[in-house]
Amino acid sequence: MYIITIPILADMKGGLPGRATNSCTQGLGKKSSIFIQIQSTGAHQYCPHCLGLRTGRWARLTFKIVLSYHGGSFDGWQKQPGLNTVQGVIERSLANFVDENKVQLLKDKGLPVEGSVVVAGRTDKGVTALQQVCAFSTWRKDIKSRDIEEAINGAVPRNLIVRSVSEVSRAFHPNFSAKWRHYFYILPLNDWEGGEQGSESGQDAENFRCNENTDEQRIGCDECNVDTVKDLINDYKDEHENGKKPRTFSIIRVNQLLQQLEGKLLSYKMFARDTKASRNVGPPTQCFVYHARAAEVRLPCSDHGEGRKVMCVELVANRFLRKMVRVLVATSVREAAAGADEDALIKLMDATCRRATAPPAPPDGLCLVDVGYAEFDSQYCLIPKD
Repeated sequence: MYIITIPILADMKGGLPGRATNSCTQGLGKKSSIFIQIQSTGAHQYCPHCLGLRTGRWARLTFKIVLSYHGGSFDGWQKQPGLNTVQGVIERSLANFVDENKVQLLKDKGLPVEGSVVVAGRTDKGVTALQQVCAFSTWRKDIKSRDIEEAINGAVPRNLIVRSVSEVSRAFHPNFSAKWRHYFYILPLNDWEGGEQGSESGQDAENFRCNENTDEQRIGCDECNVDTVKDLINDYKDEHENGKKPRTFSIIRVNQLLQQLEGKLLSYKMFARDTKASRNVGPPTQCFVYHARAAEVRLPCSDHGEGRKVMCVELVANRFLRKMVRVLVATSVREAAAGADEDALIKLMDATCRRATAPPAPPDGLCLVDVGYAEFDSQYCLIPKD
């Protein structure tokens, strides 16, 4: 280790030379071979960090990448062997921008030379993203934003596109720096033949299909007590064997159910799936929902003269647990069909088993609209508040 001692004759207040040695290691990585000693009373004007010089890990360039991709063309975001994932495509396309030290390290380990990115939130297979955010860091100084954009766009020109690339502070992290996430779910509805078409008349709940016996629904039920499971099984039998299963739901009721979530910090562990045991209790399960609304709209469609009728669910929160959006959508439809009270979703948060909430809605209708790094502003929401 090299020790550099810099004498300072006097501090800015005109004091006498200080004999004490003050050390500043801000901005120096753990592996740095330089240690700065400043002989003064707290002076930092010769410190590389305080002078704005990049040292250690702060010498890396970090690029913020905003992407759009079609969920049906990929096997989700997270890289997995043998699967066509968004992360896999991105990291392979960044191989030419990896610095020499990392290239050698990867080769020594017998690994392919690829870039490494971190993301704001991993999307499941089938989920589309309008503005996903990830970041790439490198020690190479010759890399430009344009180079990264062209490399990624050239990898999958039809199913994935880069919206923007910009150099950002090394402190930027797509996930931890984000203040909110914005999701939109589109559910096609049946256009009833004859009778009133409005949302007040109800929509066909059968058009919203979820397999009641999927593994997704069973996950997390090991914490259930026996009586709870028996009650839920009996309710299920009553609905299906005795013909009591509701067949229609009101979009107005779905909207009322979702509105109860706004402006509250709540535990959504009953609405999550596939979470680690260590993240099933306490703060890791808590989310603050800024906006939760549902509305009926008609989308232009070539085989429907008046457009296709759909229900849109819009959710904005500081964070979302795994599959939380899809479970919220499915559960709100189920509760609306059953004529539940407006606080039904709130009450379900006190359940002891995840069977109390519905299986996740299909991923095809879900879109990650945006990730925000400034304070949330409701003017950017697609479904306005009343």
